Amino acid sequence: MLSLKRDIFSRSAASVLLLSALAVSSLGLSGCFGPSQNTASKADLIASESKALNDWFEARYEDELARSPMTQTYLGQKTAQTKLDDVSQIALDEEAALTEQWLKDMRARFDIDRLDARSKLSYRLYEFGAKDALASHEFAGHQYVFNHMSGAHSDLPSFLINFHAIDDIKDADSYVERLMAFETYFAQLIARTEAQVANGVVAPKFVYDKLIPASKNIVTGAPFGTGIDSPLLADFKSKVEKTDIGPVDQQQLIKRAEAALTNSVGPAYIALIEMFERHAAIATEDDGAWKLPDGETYYQERLKHYTTTDMSADEIHDIGLAEVARIQDEMRAIMRQVQFDGTLKDFYNYLRTDPKFVYPNTDAGRADYIKEATEVIEDMKGRLDSLFIRKPKADMIVKRVEPFREDTAFGAFYEQPALDGSRPGTYYINLKDVAEQPKYLLQALAYHEGIPGHHMQIAIGMELDGLPKFRTLGGHTAYIEGWALYSEAVPKELGLYSDPYSDFGRLSMEIFRAARLVVDTGIHSKKWTREEAVKYYLDNIPNPEGDVRAEIDRYIVWPGQATAYKIGMLKIMELRAQAEDSLGNNFDVREFHDVILANGSVPLSMLEELVETWIDSKLN
Repeated sequence: MLSLKRDIFSRSAASVLLLSALAVSSLGLSGCFGPSQNTASKADLIASESKALNDWFEARYEDELARSPMTQTYLGQKTAQTKLDDVSQIALDEEAALTEQWLKDMRARFDIDRLDARSKLSYRLYEFGAKDALASHEFAGHQYVFNHMSGAHSDLPSFLINFHAIDDIKDADSYVERLMAFETYFAQLIARTEAQVANGVVAPKFVYDKLIPASKNIVTGAPFGTGIDSPLLADFKSKVEKTDIGPVDQQQLIKRAEAALTNSVGPAYIALIEMFERHAAIATEDDGAWKLPDGETYYQERLKHYTTTDMSADEIHDIGLAEVARIQDEMRAIMRQVQFDGTLKDFYNYLRTDPKFVYPNTDAGRADYIKEATEVIEDMKGRLDSLFIRKPKADMIVKRVEPFREDTAFGAFYEQPALDGSRPGTYYINLKDVAEQPKYLLQALAYHEGIPGHHMQIAIGMELDGLPKFRTLGGHTAYIEGWALYSEAVPKELGLYSDPYSDFGRLSMEIFRAARLVVDTGIHSKKWTREEAVKYYLDNIPNPEGDVRAEIDRYIVWPGQATAYKIGMLKIMELRAQAEDSLGNNFDVREFHDVILANGSVPLSMLEELVETWIDSKLN
C-alpha cells in the first residue's frame, strides 16, 4: 500500500547530501585524492549514499503506511484509527502508479555500485518487489475480491475484533467511527466485484454457498435481531466493559455502537449478500484459472509471484509427483515400524477413522488440544540455543479461531506480533471439528505455525536492526512458507518426533505440500475438476476427506499460492545440503539458520546468493 499524501518529488536532507556526494564522485576520485584519502573518500561516499537510500526507503514506507490506517492498527499504532482503508479501484491504480514512479525515482537517484552490501540487497529487493507488484496489478481484475477464504465480509470484523484495542473513550469512539465506515468500504469492494463479473471473472458456484452464510453470521443477533449479541457488538461491549470508562459513558458508547451497526454495518451486509445471491445464479462449476480471460498467462504470473521463480506449471507438477513418490517410501518404512499389515492407502484409512487419533469433538477436547499444542511450543522454546544464534524478543501464544469465522478460516495460521510489543505472535488453530485436527499432526503443525517456524522467521525479521521496514515487515511466500515447512523437519534432528505416529504426521504434512504442487497445477493448468483433485489427494495423502475438500477449495480461489511451500522448502534443503557438503566438519547449523534469517524475507535466487557468499567466506 503506497501513499500520495507526500510529495514524492521532494528531497530530504539525506538526498541533498547524496547529490553532493555524486557531484564529487563525478570528478573522478583517483584524480582528487592520494591513496589513503582515496580509500577514505570512497568509504565515506558509500556510507553517505547508503544512508541516503535507506532514508529514501523510510520515506517511502511512511508514504505507504499513511495510505493504510488499518495497517497502522495492525502494527499496534493508534493513529488514524477512526478510518478504514480506501479499497476502491482508483486507490489500487494510484498505488500502482506510485510504485512505478518510485521505482524510476530510485533508479535515477541511486547508483547500486556505490552502496554497501546491505543496501545493495535492499535496492535489489525493492526493485524486485516493485516489478512484482506491477505485474500483479496487471491481473488485479482476475483476483476474486471476495472468496470463502478471504474478503472483507469476514476479514473486516476479524480485524476490529483482533486488532482494534479499546483502552479509553477515544479508542471506543474510533471503533464506532469504523463501524460507521462499513457501508462506504463495502460499496467500494462491491463496485470492484461488479466490474470483475462484467469482464467474465466470476467465482466458482461453490464459493457463494460459503460466502452467503459467512456474511449472515456477522449480522445475526443483536442489534440486527433477537438473541445473543452479534460478534461485533459482543466484542465492543466486552472491550468497553474491561476499561476504566464510567458506567454512564459505557452505556452511551454501546448505544452509539448499536446505532452504527444498525445504520451502516447492517445495510453494508444486506447489499453484499444481495450481490452474492445474484452472482451465484450465473456462476458455473468451472474452477481453474484457465477459465478466466488470458487465464494461462495469469496463472503463470501467479506462480512466479508466489514461488519467486520462473518455473512452469509443468515443471512444478513433475516435481510434485516425484516428491509424493519419495515421501510415500518413507511412510512405508514407518508402517513397517508400527507393524501395520496392509497397503499405504489402508494405513491412511486407519489414521482417518480410528478415534484414538483425535480428541473428542467437545469443548474439553478443544481445550486439551490447545493445552498440548502450547506444551509443544513451550518445550521448543527451551531448545532454541542448539539451533539458533538469534532469537525473537516477542513472545507467542496459541489460540483457538473464534467461532464466528470457523467456517471460512484456515485450519491453522499465524498472526505476527505488534511492533511495540503490545501483542504477541499468535498461532491460531481452527477447532470447529476437532476430527479435522488429528493428534498425529499436532506436533508438526505447532512447529510450522509457531516455533521454530513462522514465529522465529517473522518475529526475528521484524526485529532486525538497520534494515528498511519494507524488508523487516515484507515477505515472499516461498521464503516464508518454505522456512515454515523446513522447520517441521528440524525438530527431528533433536529427537522430538519420538512417537512414530507423530513422525508419520511430519511426513503427512510434507506430502500434503508436495501433493499441492500436483493438485494446484492440475486444477489451474491441466483443467482438473474438483473431484479429480479430491481423488488424487485421497489416493495419495492421509488427510481426512473434509480437510482435503477444504484445501482444494482454497487452491481454486487462490491460484499458485499453495505451490510456494514445497518449492521454498526444497530450495532451503538444497542450500543446506550444499553447505554441509562444502564445509564438512566446519558446517554449523546455527550459522546456517542465521544466514537464512538474518536478512529478512528474500526471493529464492537471492537466498541462494546469500548462502553461497557465506560458504565462500567460511572457505577463504
